[in-house]
Amino acid sequence: MSLDGIVVRALVRELQSCVKARILKIYQPTDNELILHIRGQGAGGKLLLSAHPSMPRLHWTEQAWANPSEPPMFCMLLRKYCEGGVIEAVRQIGMERVVELDVRHRDELGDASLKRIVIEIMGRHSNIILLDPVTGVVHDGIRHVTPAISSYRVVLPGTAYVAPPEQDKADPLGVGEAEFAELTSRGGSLPELRDDSYVDAASKALLGAFTGLSPLISREIAFRASRHPQGLWAAFRETFDQVARDAYEPNIVVQENGKAAFSALPLTHLEGEKQTFPSVHECLESFYRDKASRDLVRQRTTDLNRFLLNEIAKNEKKLGKLRETLDEAAEADKFRRLGELLTAHLYAFQRGDTSVDVVDYYEEEQPTRTVALDPLLTPNENAQRYFRKYTKLKNSRVVVTEQIEATNAELAYLASVLQGLESATPDDIGEIRDELIEQGYIRERGVKRGAKKRKKDRPAVLCYTSSEGIPIYVGKNNTQNDYITNRLASASDTWLHTKDIPGSHVLIRGGGEFGEATLHEAAMLAAYYSKAKSSSSVPVDYTLIRYVRKPNGAKPGFVIYDAQKTLFVTPDENRIQQMPSAVK
Repeated sequence: MSLDGIVVRALVRELQSCVKARILKIYQPTDNELILHIRGQGAGGKLLLSAHPSMPRLHWTEQAWANPSEPPMFCMLLRKYCEGGVIEAVRQIGMERVVELDVRHRDELGDASLKRIVIEIMGRHSNIILLDPVTGVVHDGIRHVTPAISSYRVVLPGTAYVAPPEQDKADPLGVGEAEFAELTSRGGSLPELRDDSYVDAASKALLGAFTGLSPLISREIAFRASRHPQGLWAAFRETFDQVARDAYEPNIVVQENGKAAFSALPLTHLEGEKQTFPSVHECLESFYRDKASRDLVRQRTTDLNRFLLNEIAKNEKKLGKLRETLDEAAEADKFRRLGELLTAHLYAFQRGDTSVDVVDYYEEEQPTRTVALDPLLTPNENAQRYFRKYTKLKNSRVVVTEQIEATNAELAYLASVLQGLESATPDDIGEIRDELIEQGYIRERGVKRGAKKRKKDRPAVLCYTSSEGIPIYVGKNNTQNDYITNRLASASDTWLHTKDIPGSHVLIRGGGEFGEATLHEAAMLAAYYSKAKSSSSVPVDYTLIRYVRKPNGAKPGFVIYDAQKTLFVTPDENRIQQMPSAVK
């Protein structure tokens, strides 16, 4: 993972500003995350502590986290011992990914006590533990570790705290050249400096010898060494001299394959788009902002996503069969002609015949054709059999065409709901689930059949502010789309949507009092919140809201419109993230 001992050291360095500050509030929005509201000593904000199995971290956050109405037990325990307390110290253990926060707190009797919050950032073994530093006894952990899980240590209330196992690696900040040479040569001598395998071998040697290094930063040092005239030791020493001076350069690199990495040091070995930040906390907030939200949405919508994909697959299969039936119906006239030819040649065959040769007078050359017969039927009954088949196929063409239109509409609706899931925040999930319940696709959990759920008066809608100060509303699911288009909008407002692509309804408020910049930004938002988010030159239709209407009986989010014009835009995620926004 990118979050290594160097990044933790940089985070702890920046967190020294909150020493002597007070923890005003504590809440636990998810099973793995805690938010500490901190004020005082020139520091202030929300400090995120996360023991997420794939995204453990520690940093200031601007993200809006929901405060559960019923706090979990671990959160209540932290409130009891730490809420209102003063942070006495923030420290890193060596170069490990373990951070300790010492909090001095007064209980209801006014007696002062010292508690310690330990944040262990160790991938799927990450944990947040509250303990008494004097006795070393654990009060509780955000994740319990039982003897069945680990034979090395137990994390349960009342047990003695045992630190994570040491890795038997050296501290990179205190090593000398001779010791460095010995440690890096334990796995054998390294290839020649210019050898193609040098970077891989040197990276592996560094990773196995020193604590606090990730595969990412080990490879970075090895890459620098391959281009350094004095080799690995010089590149290593220069890197950790920079770390010792706390001269960090936080950055994120997004590679061409879409993979992103961050570090407190420049990543010169990665090719791609580079973005620098004034602090490591801002770097992590930017890197994890959407990742964390999408991960939470993915966890909570696995069942909905699977259901929608299954429904889409079923409807696509149904559509294929309907089209086959329509192709067959296209041959209806052939059966009518055969019936008429048999009627004209009734004298030429009799019951018991399996076929008859007739002259096809529909063709200019009047060729002879062989027509199959049912030997159990009379000549007239055979002719009527072909007429009945013609009538059935002719009638089915109308029905099948209607079914194809309905199935296409169903697929468009399911695609719109699926797109809503892809751009949803945790707060949007309930609206999407309620919509599917209301449309009869799924049943509500834990509610008796026939019981009616009280519907919210209005959904919360994301509102951006353009560079010209104009509000732009974005509906991220069909419930929100219906609200902004059919209830919030005025006749003179401008409405946008991606052309023939599932996506959000976007509304520019304030009539026509806006410029090209606002229109372009709104079109970019429509493209960004659509299935074509990762595409370029996305077509976006725009028209006045008076030309947008919802047909009677149409599914949520479906509208028809005219008098539109089309813009072609390429979504720019960085630009969109810089636009002021709020949920209203």
